[in-house]
This record gives sequence, structure tokens and C-alpha cells, in this order.
Amino acid sequence: MKKIFVLDTNVLLHDPQSLYAFDDNEVIIPAIVLEELDSKKRLADELGRNARSVSRLLDRMREQGHLHEGIALPGGGLLKVELNHRSFVRVHEMFGEMSNDNRILAVALNYQMEQENAEEKRSVVLVSKDVLVRIKADVLGLEAQDYLSDRMVDHSEFYTGNVTLHVHPSVIDEFYSYRFLSVGHLNLRDRLNPNEFVILRDEMGTSKSALLKVSQDGVRLEPLYLSNDPVWGITARNAQQRMALELLLNDDIPLVTLSGKAGTGKTLLALAAGLLKVEDEHKYKKLLIARPVVPMGKDIGYLPGEKEEKLRPWMQPIYDNLEFLFDTKKAGDIDKILMGMGSIQVEALTYIRGRSIPGQFIIIDEAQNLTKHEVKTIVSRVGEGSKIVLMGDPGQIDHPYLDSVSNGLTHIVEKFKRESISGHMTLEKGERSKLAQHAADLL
Repeated sequence: MKKIFVLDTNVLLHDPQSLYAFDDNEVIIPAIVLEELDSKKRLADELGRNARSVSRLLDRMREQGHLHEGIALPGGGLLKVELNHRSFVRVHEMFGEMSNDNRILAVALNYQMEQENAEEKRSVVLVSKDVLVRIKADVLGLEAQDYLSDRMVDHSEFYTGNVTLHVHPSVIDEFYSYRFLSVGHLNLRDRLNPNEFVILRDEMGTSKSALLKVSQDGVRLEPLYLSNDPVWGITARNAQQRMALELLLNDDIPLVTLSGKAGTGKTLLALAAGLLKVEDEHKYKKLLIARPVVPMGKDIGYLPGEKEEKLRPWMQPIYDNLEFLFDTKKAGDIDKILMGMGSIQVEALTYIRGRSIPGQFIIIDEAQNLTKHEVKTIVSRVGEGSKIVLMGDPGQIDHPYLDSVSNGLTHIVEKFKRESISGHMTLEKGERSKLAQHAADLL
């Protein structure tokens, strides 16, 4: 049965293409949503761009007819801008002040009351990224849901970048004899992805095992090329860190994604690999390290000083790791080192947009706070001969309208997992300290 979907402003600001995401159902945009979009269209950040995109889409639709009467959508549905549903009595009784959110709730509620007397009743659903709006809708007896079309996977289906297989010991012996295995030889039900890691364990219960990586063409299982030697003084402390370093130091994989809780070593491993590639091997001209000033695109504010001084509080986690790698003893030493080297740049993501970045080792920290469009913007800046590493913890998000399954990091992991130019690793074991590991697990 067809439904009526009433869209909150934040859905359109999150994904302008959401207008087309409801198949053959009716999509309602309350008039107050247009006013909110108008107030955002001059912003220079992601919200402003999306507001302008929605405005252009609606303007093109206007050429087909009057928006308040309804415009046919490609999927068979109907788009309508609401102008007449302005009875706020019930909402006003429940919540008092008629805020913009309450006006949107009133529109959905009036549509629901209309449907109660309709010959062919349709359910009315309010779609909002705002949790409190959805709670208010529930109090009013309205069906409400989050915008789910941009969610890549369920929690249980997150791609981890590695898999453990229990095989007959003869299979492990064959690998050690020939130094490779055919993927087809394993008779797997699920497909292995290029650059995915495989841990073979003896199904008979012995300690016999092997650590392999799927080739870039996806047809062979090969040994890891790297030994467990230190990288800028950093040695992998567990199998997943070793797999991560394999990806980070492989020049044939220009896109690497790392995810994991705090203290699993994501930033430290990426920085160590970048320093090795830039300073020792001279594979890249510069090491560029950036993280979002959450939310991305906002002004860095009225903190005192020049740009570098303003950025320092946001970038301090990066400097902490650099101080560890350079083994500095005094405050301020790391600034002198970076100034003298000239090949390491710590930057806010705000200043990356619009650039072309060739021949650099690029590290993007806290990528879970980026939208899928922001991630696209950043990765599309990568020039010839560059390598980019995106990392973060999908379970620790500061963005108001993102969650663990709709953020930019999860999006790019899922979109690129079958591509030969990318590799992913989920780090699970904390190595910062026993206290840090317990905090990440228990709190």
C-alpha cells in the first residue's frame, strides 16, 4: 500500500537526492521547510551546498507544473509542497510554542487526520534525522522514522577487512610449500575481496595457522610481503596491526581505510607509515595530515592568534602522536622539527576543498564525522601519485545527523571493498594501555 512521507528539513540537507528515494509514494515538503532551506542557502559549508542543490532540484520540477498541486517523480510517486495544512491546535496543546519543528509535526498530523476519513486510507510517515522530532511524533501518535536510504549496511555486516577460515591442515601445508593458494581451491560460499586478509586455522584444533592476503585480482591468496620489522620505531603488536601496516606500506594500494576504537593504533600506524614513505623512501613529496573541525566547513572561530594557533586545539591528537614518533623531550620541540623539515603539513579539512593534491601521502583522521558527500569531495582531490588513508571510529560520532552506518567512513569502506585499488582493516584490540582498552570496551 502506498504511503505519504512528510520530510523534515534535515533530511534534505543531509541528502538532496532524498526527494527521489521513496519509490511510488507521495512525498510532502512542508512550506516551513522551504523557509529553513532559504536560511541555509548562503552558508559556505556542506549545509549551504545541499540547500542550494535542493533549491535547484525543486526549481527544475517547477517547470513541470505547480509544486503545490503535485509533480510526478521518476519512480512513480508524487512530490507536493504543502500550503494548506496549517491547523496547529493539537500540536499547540501538546508542545506549546509553534517552533519550526512543531509546524512540520502539525503538517504530518493533519495529513494523518485527513487519511482517517479517506476512502483509500494511506499511512503517513514523518521522516526526520532529528531524534527528538521522532520522539515528539510518537507522542502525537504519528509514525516516524530516520532517513535510511543512505545506510550502507547493518552493524552485524560491517566489512572488517579480514576473515578467519578453518581448513584441513593439508591446505595450510600446501600454502607453505607453494607460497600461494588459489581462492577457488577453498570452495568458499562468500566471495573474498581484493586485498582482504585471511587467517587460516587448523580445523583439527592444532596451533597450525597461516596469515595471507588476497591478491589485487582476487584470485590468489599470497603471503604478506612485509616482515614485522619496526616502522619508524613502531612494531605491530597484533595481527590486525600487521595487516594494517601491510596496506599502509603497499604503494599499489592508493586508498586505505582504517576503523577501530580509541587506542587501537590507527593514527600512530598511519603516521609511522607516512613518515617512512616520505622521509626515508622519498616515495611521496609531502605528508599531509588533516582532520575535520567538526562539523566540517565551520569557521574555526574566535580563538586568539593566527590560523595555526587556532587550529592547534583541534589538531593536538595529531601532534601528540608526532611527538611520540619523534621522541621529543620539551614542549615546542615538535613545532621546530616540523618547521625545519617542511615536508609535513598538519591542516584542517576546511582548507583542503578545491585543491588538487598530487604526489602526497594524505592522512584523514576522524573520518567518521564526514558525510558521504564530504568524503567524495576529499577523495576526489587526490592527484596522481598520491595515497590517501581515511580512519576513524564509527562508534564515536560527533556529527548531529550521522550514525555508525550512515557516515562517510562506513560509506567509502563499503563502496570500495571490492576494488583492487583499496584495502580496509578494522582494528579491535586496544594497545594504548590496559586502562584505555577497558574504557573503550566498558564505557
